[in-house]
Amino acid sequence: MSWDIILLNSKQKVDSIEDIDDDELEPFDFSSTFESEFENISKDGNHREITGADFSIEYFTTKETASNQMVSLYGENGLYALIELAKKYGWLIYDTGMGEVIDLEKPENNGYENHQKYIQQILKK
Repeated sequence: MSWDIILLNSKQKVDSIEDIDDDELEPFDFSSTFESEFENISKDGNHREITGADFSIEYFTTKETASNQMVSLYGENGLYALIELAKKYGWLIYDTGMGEVIDLEKPENNGYENHQKYIQQILKK
């Protein structure tokens, strides 16, 4: 099961998605950045899949810049790869399942382990 997250191009430091000021979100070319930062990207139309050491990241490209990019992660290492980019480019990472902004300095507080607990909770229903 994928982990759907949203990358937000914002220099704000927030703990909650409710604290984000939409006026502070800036357009960004996520697709070009991914292509320059990752070596292994499979392309099928506008669908892309980044593969790395024990992870993959899927997303769809557009020709326009956007202030956000939804991606689907498979594997914990994908989160750490995105955290490095988030620090480099000033992004926020929003976990759509948990409804939280991930702490880039301490992702163990609300990162992959919480996602796994969330999946188990869904599967038990």
